[in-house]
Amino acid sequence: MSGAAAPGTGSWAALAHRAYRQLWIAGALVFFAVMAQNIARAWLAREITGTNAGLGGVLMGFGLLMLVATPFGGVAADRLSKRAVIAVATAILLLSSAWIGIAVALDAVEYWMLVGASGLQAVGFALYGPARMAFISELLPDETVPNGIVLGQMSGEAARVAGPAIAGVVIGALADGTAIVFIGAAVLSGISLALTMPLPPGHPRPGRPVRSVIGEIVDGVRYVRHHDSLRLLVLTSLGVVIVGFPYIAFLPTVADEIFDVGSTGYGVMSAVTAAGAVAAALLTARLSAGSHQVPLLGFAGVVFGAGIVGLGAAPHFAVALLVLAAAGAASLAFQTTNQSLLLAIGDFEYHGRIQSLVMLGFSGFGIAALPLGIVADAIGLRTTFAITGAVVLLISVGFLVRARTAMEPRRVDPPF
Repeated sequence: MSGAAAPGTGSWAALAHRAYRQLWIAGALVFFAVMAQNIARAWLAREITGTNAGLGGVLMGFGLLMLVATPFGGVAADRLSKRAVIAVATAILLLSSAWIGIAVALDAVEYWMLVGASGLQAVGFALYGPARMAFISELLPDETVPNGIVLGQMSGEAARVAGPAIAGVVIGALADGTAIVFIGAAVLSGISLALTMPLPPGHPRPGRPVRSVIGEIVDGVRYVRHHDSLRLLVLTSLGVVIVGFPYIAFLPTVADEIFDVGSTGYGVMSAVTAAGAVAAALLTARLSAGSHQVPLLGFAGVVFGAGIVGLGAAPHFAVALLVLAAAGAASLAFQTTNQSLLLAIGDFEYHGRIQSLVMLGFSGFGIAALPLGIVADAIGLRTTFAITGAVVLLISVGFLVRARTAMEPRRVDPPF
Protein backbone atom coordinates (compact mmCIF):
# COMPACT_ATOMS: atom_id res chain seq x y z
CA MET A 1 0.00 0.00 0.00
CA SER A 2 3.04 2.28 0.15
CA GLY A 3 3.82 4.89 -2.44
CA ALA A 4 0.27 6.21 -2.87
CA ALA A 5 -0.15 9.90 -2.40
CA ALA A 6 -2.94 11.26 -0.29
CA PRO A 7 -4.84 7.99 0.19
CA GLY A 8 -8.54 8.34 0.74
CA THR A 9 -8.88 11.66 -1.07
CA GLY A 10 -10.26 12.43 -4.51
CA SER A 11 -12.69 10.66 -6.80
CA TRP A 12 -10.07 8.15 -7.97
CA ALA A 13 -8.03 7.78 -4.76
CA ALA A 14 -8.28 3.98 -4.56
CA LEU A 15 -6.71 3.57 -8.00
CA ALA A 16 -3.43 4.93 -6.61
CA HIS A 17 -2.95 1.53 -4.91
CA ARG A 18 -1.42 -1.00 -7.28
CA ALA A 19 -3.12 -4.18 -6.07
CA TYR A 20 -6.54 -2.53 -6.04
CA ARG A 21 -5.90 -1.00 -9.47
CA GLN A 22 -5.08 -4.45 -10.84
CA LEU A 23 -8.25 -5.93 -9.34
CA TRP A 24 -10.24 -3.00 -10.70
CA ILE A 25 -8.97 -3.45 -14.25
CA ALA A 26 -9.45 -7.22 -14.12
CA GLY A 27 -12.98 -6.73 -12.83
CA ALA A 28 -13.85 -4.14 -15.45
CA LEU A 29 -12.72 -6.51 -18.21
CA VAL A 30 -14.61 -9.53 -16.94
CA PHE A 31 -17.81 -7.61 -16.22
CA PHE A 32 -17.66 -6.02 -19.66
CA ALA A 33 -17.22 -9.48 -21.20
CA VAL A 34 -20.12 -10.95 -19.22
CA MET A 35 -22.54 -8.16 -20.06
CA ALA A 36 -21.55 -8.03 -23.75
CA GLN A 37 -22.20 -11.73 -24.25
CA ASN A 38 -25.51 -11.45 -22.40
CA ILE A 39 -26.81 -9.15 -25.12
CA ALA A 40 -25.41 -11.33 -27.91
CA ARG A 41 -27.07 -14.36 -26.33
CA ALA A 42 -30.39 -12.52 -26.05
CA TRP A 43 -30.19 -11.53 -29.73
CA LEU A 44 -29.49 -15.15 -30.71
CA ALA A 45 -32.41 -16.34 -28.59
CA ARG A 46 -34.67 -13.85 -30.33
CA GLU A 47 -33.49 -15.02 -33.75
CA ILE A 48 -33.90 -18.71 -32.91
CA THR A 49 -37.26 -18.61 -31.10
CA GLY A 50 -38.88 -15.36 -32.23
CA THR A 51 -40.69 -14.94 -28.88
CA ASN A 52 -40.35 -12.99 -25.65
CA ALA A 53 -40.70 -16.32 -23.81
CA GLY A 54 -37.56 -17.49 -25.62
CA LEU A 55 -35.69 -14.46 -24.33
CA GLY A 56 -36.99 -15.08 -20.83
CA GLY A 57 -36.03 -18.76 -20.98
CA VAL A 58 -32.35 -17.92 -21.48
CA LEU A 59 -32.42 -15.60 -18.48
CA MET A 60 -34.27 -18.20 -16.46
CA GLY A 61 -31.42 -20.66 -17.04
CA PHE A 62 -29.10 -18.02 -15.60
CA GLY A 63 -31.43 -17.23 -12.72
CA LEU A 64 -32.02 -20.80 -11.52
CA LEU A 65 -28.32 -21.72 -11.42
CA MET A 66 -27.40 -18.41 -9.81
CA LEU A 67 -30.11 -18.86 -7.19
CA VAL A 68 -28.45 -22.11 -6.11
CA ALA A 69 -24.81 -21.04 -6.53
CA THR A 70 -24.82 -17.51 -5.10
CA PRO A 71 -25.09 -18.39 -1.38
CA PHE A 72 -22.13 -20.76 -1.80
CA GLY A 73 -20.23 -18.01 -3.59
CA GLY A 74 -20.66 -15.77 -0.56
CA VAL A 75 -19.38 -18.49 1.76
CA ALA A 76 -16.39 -19.14 -0.52
CA ALA A 77 -15.49 -15.44 -0.43
CA ASP A 78 -15.53 -15.41 3.38
CA ARG A 79 -13.68 -18.68 4.06
CA LEU A 80 -11.27 -19.29 1.10
CA SER A 81 -8.54 -17.40 -0.74
CA LYS A 82 -10.36 -14.63 -2.60
CA ARG A 83 -7.75 -14.67 -5.36
CA ALA A 84 -8.34 -18.38 -5.96
CA VAL A 85 -12.13 -17.95 -5.98
CA ILE A 86 -11.88 -15.09 -8.48
CA ALA A 87 -9.49 -17.07 -10.71
CA VAL A 88 -11.76 -20.13 -10.84
CA ALA A 89 -14.80 -17.93 -11.52
CA THR A 90 -13.02 -16.11 -14.35
CA ALA A 91 -12.03 -19.42 -15.98
CA ILE A 92 -15.68 -20.53 -15.89
CA LEU A 93 -16.79 -17.26 -17.49
CA LEU A 94 -14.15 -17.66 -20.20
CA LEU A 95 -15.48 -21.14 -21.02
CA SER A 96 -19.10 -19.99 -21.17
CA SER A 97 -18.35 -17.37 -23.82
CA ALA A 98 -15.79 -19.35 -25.87
CA TRP A 99 -18.19 -22.30 -26.20
CA ILE A 100 -20.96 -20.26 -27.80
CA GLY A 101 -18.55 -18.18 -29.89
CA ILE A 102 -17.16 -21.33 -31.51
CA ALA A 103 -20.66 -22.76 -32.04
CA VAL A 104 -21.84 -19.55 -33.73
CA ALA A 105 -18.73 -19.39 -35.93
CA LEU A 106 -19.38 -22.98 -37.04
CA ASP A 107 -23.10 -22.25 -37.58
CA ALA A 108 -23.93 -24.99 -35.09
CA VAL A 109 -25.55 -23.02 -32.26
CA GLU A 110 -28.87 -24.25 -30.85
CA TYR A 111 -31.22 -22.83 -28.26
CA TRP A 112 -30.30 -25.38 -25.57
CA MET A 113 -26.68 -24.25 -25.86
CA LEU A 114 -27.71 -20.70 -25.02
CA VAL A 115 -29.56 -21.87 -21.91
CA GLY A 116 -26.61 -24.06 -20.88
CA ALA A 117 -24.05 -21.28 -21.37
CA SER A 118 -26.30 -18.94 -19.41
CA GLY A 119 -26.33 -21.39 -16.50
CA LEU A 120 -22.55 -21.84 -16.67
CA GLN A 121 -22.10 -18.09 -16.59
CA ALA A 122 -24.38 -17.92 -13.55
CA VAL A 123 -22.07 -20.22 -11.58
CA GLY A 124 -19.01 -18.13 -12.49
CA PHE A 125 -20.78 -14.88 -11.71
CA ALA A 126 -22.05 -16.21 -8.36
CA LEU A 127 -18.46 -16.94 -7.32
CA TYR A 128 -16.91 -13.82 -8.80
CA GLY A 129 -19.16 -11.05 -7.48
CA PRO A 130 -18.97 -11.60 -3.70
CA ALA A 131 -15.24 -12.42 -3.72
CA ARG A 132 -14.31 -9.37 -5.77
CA MET A 133 -16.32 -6.97 -3.64
CA ALA A 134 -15.10 -8.46 -0.34
CA PHE A 135 -11.47 -8.30 -1.57
CA ILE A 136 -11.60 -4.50 -1.69
CA SER A 137 -11.44 -4.21 2.11
CA GLU A 138 -8.18 -6.19 2.14
CA LEU A 139 -6.40 -4.31 -0.65
CA LEU A 140 -6.97 -0.77 0.62
CA PRO A 141 -6.30 1.14 3.86
CA ASP A 142 -9.42 1.86 5.89
CA GLU A 143 -9.67 5.52 4.86
CA THR A 144 -9.72 4.60 1.17
CA VAL A 145 -12.15 1.67 1.35
CA PRO A 146 -15.33 3.75 0.76
CA ASN A 147 -13.86 5.20 -2.43
CA GLY A 148 -12.73 1.73 -3.51
CA ILE A 149 -16.23 0.38 -2.98
CA VAL A 150 -17.75 3.04 -5.20
CA LEU A 151 -15.12 2.70 -7.91
CA GLY A 152 -15.49 -1.07 -7.86
CA GLN A 153 -19.22 -0.78 -8.27
CA MET A 154 -18.79 1.91 -10.89
CA SER A 155 -16.72 -0.37 -13.12
CA GLY A 156 -19.12 -3.26 -12.70
CA GLU A 157 -22.30 -1.29 -13.15
CA ALA A 158 -20.93 0.78 -16.04
CA ALA A 159 -19.91 -2.46 -17.75
CA ARG A 160 -23.43 -3.72 -17.12
CA VAL A 161 -24.63 -1.12 -19.58
CA ALA A 162 -21.56 -0.27 -21.69
CA GLY A 163 -20.95 -3.94 -22.53
CA PRO A 164 -24.40 -4.41 -24.06
CA ALA A 165 -24.08 -1.06 -25.82
CA ILE A 166 -20.91 -1.96 -27.71
CA ALA A 167 -22.09 -5.52 -28.28
CA GLY A 168 -25.30 -4.20 -29.81
CA VAL A 169 -23.35 -1.94 -32.17
CA VAL A 170 -21.03 -4.80 -33.21
CA ILE A 171 -23.95 -7.17 -33.81
CA GLY A 172 -25.76 -4.55 -35.90
CA ALA A 173 -22.74 -3.40 -37.92
CA LEU A 174 -20.89 -6.65 -38.72
CA ALA A 175 -22.10 -9.80 -40.48
CA ASP A 176 -20.26 -12.02 -37.98
CA GLY A 177 -20.89 -9.62 -35.10
CA THR A 178 -22.47 -12.17 -32.76
CA ALA A 179 -19.52 -14.59 -33.00
CA ILE A 180 -17.08 -11.69 -32.61
CA VAL A 181 -18.79 -10.58 -29.38
CA PHE A 182 -18.53 -14.06 -27.82
CA ILE A 183 -14.93 -14.67 -28.88
CA GLY A 184 -13.97 -11.15 -27.78
CA ALA A 185 -15.60 -11.81 -24.39
CA ALA A 186 -13.48 -14.96 -24.00
CA VAL A 187 -10.30 -13.03 -24.81
CA LEU A 188 -11.12 -10.32 -22.26
CA SER A 189 -11.80 -12.97 -19.63
CA GLY A 190 -8.41 -14.50 -20.35
CA ILE A 191 -6.69 -11.14 -19.87
CA SER A 192 -8.60 -10.67 -16.62
CA LEU A 193 -7.44 -14.08 -15.40
CA ALA A 194 -3.81 -13.15 -16.14
CA LEU A 195 -4.20 -9.92 -14.15
CA THR A 196 -5.74 -11.78 -11.21
CA MET A 197 -2.98 -14.32 -10.62
CA PRO A 198 -0.32 -11.89 -9.22
CA LEU A 199 -2.73 -10.44 -6.62
CA PRO A 200 -2.27 -11.19 -2.89
CA PRO A 201 -4.00 -14.45 -1.87
CA GLY A 202 -6.72 -12.76 0.18
CA HIS A 203 -6.95 -15.42 2.88
CA PRO A 204 -9.69 -15.10 5.54
CA ARG A 205 -8.75 -13.67 8.91
CA PRO A 206 -7.25 -16.27 11.25
CA GLY A 207 -9.37 -17.45 14.15
CA ARG A 208 -12.76 -17.07 12.44
CA PRO A 209 -15.34 -19.65 13.65
CA VAL A 210 -15.34 -22.90 11.67
CA ARG A 211 -18.81 -23.90 10.51
CA SER A 212 -20.29 -26.07 7.81
CA VAL A 213 -21.09 -24.42 4.49
CA ILE A 214 -24.81 -24.47 5.29
CA GLY A 215 -24.04 -23.09 8.74
CA GLU A 216 -22.13 -20.20 7.14
CA ILE A 217 -25.08 -19.41 4.87
CA VAL A 218 -27.55 -19.50 7.76
CA ASP A 219 -25.24 -17.32 9.84
CA GLY A 220 -25.09 -14.70 7.08
CA VAL A 221 -28.88 -14.64 6.69
CA ARG A 222 -29.35 -14.29 10.46
CA TYR A 223 -26.83 -11.46 10.55
CA VAL A 224 -28.68 -9.44 7.92
CA ARG A 225 -32.10 -10.23 9.36
CA HIS A 226 -30.99 -9.11 12.82
CA HIS A 227 -30.20 -5.53 11.67
CA ASP A 228 -32.97 -3.29 10.35
CA SER A 229 -30.72 -1.21 8.11
CA LEU A 230 -29.07 -4.16 6.37
CA ARG A 231 -32.38 -5.97 6.01
CA LEU A 232 -34.04 -2.94 4.45
CA LEU A 233 -31.20 -2.38 1.97
CA VAL A 234 -31.10 -6.03 0.90
CA LEU A 235 -34.88 -6.36 0.52
CA THR A 236 -35.15 -3.09 -1.41
CA SER A 237 -32.39 -4.16 -3.78
CA LEU A 238 -33.98 -7.57 -4.33
CA GLY A 239 -37.36 -6.02 -5.11
CA VAL A 240 -36.08 -3.37 -7.53
CA VAL A 241 -33.74 -5.74 -9.38
CA ILE A 242 -36.13 -8.68 -9.66
CA VAL A 243 -39.05 -6.59 -10.88
CA GLY A 244 -37.28 -3.83 -12.80
CA PHE A 245 -34.18 -5.29 -14.43
CA PRO A 246 -35.96 -7.79 -16.74
CA TYR A 247 -36.71 -4.84 -19.05
CA ILE A 248 -33.17 -5.36 -20.39
CA ALA A 249 -34.12 -8.79 -21.72
CA PHE A 250 -36.88 -7.35 -23.87
CA LEU A 251 -34.99 -4.51 -25.56
CA PRO A 252 -34.54 -6.63 -28.73
CA THR A 253 -38.33 -6.76 -29.00
CA VAL A 254 -38.61 -3.00 -28.36
CA ALA A 255 -36.17 -2.37 -31.21
CA ASP A 256 -37.57 -4.95 -33.60
CA GLU A 257 -41.34 -4.78 -33.09
CA ILE A 258 -42.30 -1.55 -31.34
CA PHE A 259 -40.06 0.89 -33.22
CA ASP A 260 -38.93 -1.25 -36.18
CA VAL A 261 -35.29 -0.12 -35.99
CA GLY A 262 -33.67 -3.56 -36.07
CA SER A 263 -30.32 -4.56 -34.61
CA THR A 264 -28.78 -1.17 -35.41
CA GLY A 265 -31.46 0.59 -33.39
CA TYR A 266 -30.93 -1.95 -30.64
CA GLY A 267 -27.27 -0.96 -30.53
CA VAL A 268 -28.20 2.72 -30.37
CA MET A 269 -30.61 2.07 -27.51
CA SER A 270 -27.92 0.24 -25.58
CA ALA A 271 -25.36 2.97 -26.28
CA VAL A 272 -27.67 5.72 -25.02
CA THR A 273 -28.41 3.72 -21.89
CA ALA A 274 -24.65 3.38 -21.36
CA ALA A 275 -24.12 7.13 -21.72
CA GLY A 276 -26.59 7.78 -18.90
CA ALA A 277 -24.92 5.14 -16.74
CA VAL A 278 -21.44 6.56 -17.27
CA ALA A 279 -22.65 10.02 -16.28
CA ALA A 280 -24.18 8.59 -13.11
CA ALA A 281 -20.98 6.65 -12.35
CA LEU A 282 -18.82 9.76 -12.52
CA LEU A 283 -21.17 11.60 -10.17
CA THR A 284 -21.44 8.70 -7.73
CA ALA A 285 -17.64 8.41 -7.49
CA ARG A 286 -17.64 11.85 -5.86
CA LEU A 287 -20.47 10.93 -3.48
CA SER A 288 -18.88 7.89 -1.83
CA ALA A 289 -20.04 8.69 1.68
CA GLY A 290 -22.37 10.86 3.68
CA SER A 291 -25.96 11.27 4.77
CA HIS A 292 -27.05 12.00 1.20
CA GLN A 293 -26.69 8.31 0.24
CA VAL A 294 -30.01 7.14 1.69
CA PRO A 295 -32.21 9.69 -0.14
CA LEU A 296 -30.07 9.22 -3.27
CA LEU A 297 -30.83 5.49 -3.21
CA GLY A 298 -34.58 6.07 -2.94
CA PHE A 299 -34.57 8.80 -5.58
CA ALA A 300 -32.62 6.61 -8.00
CA GLY A 301 -35.15 3.82 -7.55
CA VAL A 302 -38.03 6.20 -8.23
CA VAL A 303 -36.41 7.49 -11.42
CA PHE A 304 -35.62 3.96 -12.55
CA GLY A 305 -39.24 2.86 -12.07
CA ALA A 306 -40.50 5.96 -13.86
CA GLY A 307 -38.08 5.21 -16.68
CA ILE A 308 -39.51 1.73 -17.22
CA VAL A 309 -43.04 3.17 -17.27
CA GLY A 310 -41.87 5.84 -19.70
CA LEU A 311 -40.29 3.24 -22.00
CA GLY A 312 -43.63 1.48 -22.23
CA ALA A 313 -45.40 4.76 -23.04
CA ALA A 314 -42.81 6.26 -25.42
CA PRO A 315 -44.58 7.27 -28.65
CA HIS A 316 -41.40 7.63 -30.74
CA PHE A 317 -37.93 6.12 -30.87
CA ALA A 318 -36.31 9.44 -29.91
CA VAL A 319 -38.41 9.64 -26.75
CA ALA A 320 -37.49 6.06 -25.89
CA LEU A 321 -33.80 6.97 -26.14
CA LEU A 322 -34.21 9.82 -23.66
CA VAL A 323 -36.06 7.54 -21.27
CA LEU A 324 -33.40 4.85 -21.57
CA ALA A 325 -30.64 7.35 -20.75
CA ALA A 326 -32.45 8.27 -17.53
CA ALA A 327 -33.16 4.63 -16.68
CA GLY A 328 -29.52 3.66 -17.25
CA ALA A 329 -28.29 6.45 -15.00
CA ALA A 330 -30.82 5.66 -12.28
CA SER A 331 -30.21 1.90 -12.29
CA LEU A 332 -26.46 2.37 -11.91
CA ALA A 333 -26.84 5.00 -9.18
CA PHE A 334 -29.24 2.70 -7.32
CA GLN A 335 -26.93 -0.33 -7.39
CA THR A 336 -23.77 1.63 -6.57
CA THR A 337 -25.28 3.47 -3.63
CA ASN A 338 -26.91 0.34 -2.26
CA GLN A 339 -23.66 -1.64 -2.35
CA SER A 340 -21.68 1.20 -0.80
CA LEU A 341 -24.12 1.45 2.11
CA LEU A 342 -24.14 -2.30 2.68
CA LEU A 343 -20.36 -2.60 2.88
CA ALA A 344 -20.02 0.54 4.99
CA ILE A 345 -22.61 -0.65 7.52
CA GLY A 346 -21.93 -4.39 7.57
CA ASP A 347 -19.11 -6.13 9.44
CA PHE A 348 -16.03 -7.18 7.44
CA GLU A 349 -16.44 -10.88 8.21
CA TYR A 350 -19.83 -10.89 6.50
CA HIS A 351 -19.04 -8.89 3.35
CA GLY A 352 -19.04 -11.91 1.03
CA ARG A 353 -22.33 -13.28 2.32
CA ILE A 354 -24.00 -9.85 2.29
CA GLN A 355 -22.96 -9.48 -1.34
CA SER A 356 -24.30 -12.93 -2.17
CA LEU A 357 -27.72 -12.02 -0.74
CA VAL A 358 -27.89 -8.90 -2.90
CA MET A 359 -26.77 -10.87 -5.96
CA LEU A 360 -29.74 -13.18 -5.48
CA GLY A 361 -31.71 -10.35 -7.05
CA PHE A 362 -29.98 -11.00 -10.35
CA SER A 363 -30.93 -14.65 -10.22
CA GLY A 364 -34.45 -13.53 -9.34
CA PHE A 365 -34.70 -11.18 -12.30
CA GLY A 366 -33.47 -13.99 -14.55
CA ILE A 367 -36.20 -16.28 -13.25
CA ALA A 368 -38.82 -13.51 -13.47
CA ALA A 369 -37.92 -12.81 -17.11
CA LEU A 370 -39.64 -15.97 -18.37
CA PRO A 371 -43.08 -15.39 -16.78
CA LEU A 372 -42.82 -11.69 -17.67
CA GLY A 373 -42.03 -12.70 -21.25
CA ILE A 374 -45.13 -14.89 -21.31
CA VAL A 375 -47.18 -12.01 -19.87
CA ALA A 376 -45.72 -9.62 -22.46
CA ASP A 377 -46.64 -12.01 -25.28
CA ALA A 378 -50.21 -12.10 -23.90
CA ILE A 379 -50.94 -8.47 -22.95
CA GLY A 380 -48.24 -6.54 -24.80
CA LEU A 381 -44.79 -5.33 -23.85
CA ARG A 382 -45.88 -1.73 -23.25
CA THR A 383 -48.44 -2.77 -20.65
CA THR A 384 -45.94 -5.09 -19.01
CA PHE A 385 -43.43 -2.24 -18.71
CA ALA A 386 -46.11 -0.01 -17.15
CA ILE A 387 -46.89 -2.62 -14.50
CA THR A 388 -43.30 -3.49 -13.58
CA GLY A 389 -42.24 0.17 -13.53
CA ALA A 390 -45.10 1.03 -11.20
CA VAL A 391 -44.06 -1.75 -8.81
CA VAL A 392 -40.47 -0.44 -8.75
CA LEU A 393 -41.84 3.03 -7.95
CA LEU A 394 -43.83 1.67 -5.01
CA ILE A 395 -40.85 -0.26 -3.64
CA SER A 396 -38.62 2.82 -3.84
CA VAL A 397 -41.14 5.10 -2.15
CA GLY A 398 -41.63 2.47 0.54
CA PHE A 399 -37.86 2.43 1.11
CA LEU A 400 -37.78 6.20 1.62
CA VAL A 401 -40.60 6.03 4.16
CA ARG A 402 -39.09 3.10 6.06
CA ALA A 403 -35.52 4.47 5.97
CA ARG A 404 -36.44 7.33 8.29
CA THR A 405 -36.48 4.92 11.21
CA ALA A 406 -34.66 1.81 9.98
CA MET A 407 -31.35 3.13 8.66
CA GLU A 408 -28.42 3.19 11.04
CA PRO A 409 -25.47 5.43 10.10
CA ARG A 410 -22.90 3.09 11.70
CA ARG A 411 -21.23 -0.28 11.25
CA VAL A 412 -23.16 -3.10 12.93
CA ASP A 413 -21.58 -5.89 14.94
CA PRO A 414 -22.36 -9.60 14.72
CA PRO A 415 -25.15 -10.52 17.12
CA PHE A 416 -23.58 -13.88 17.96
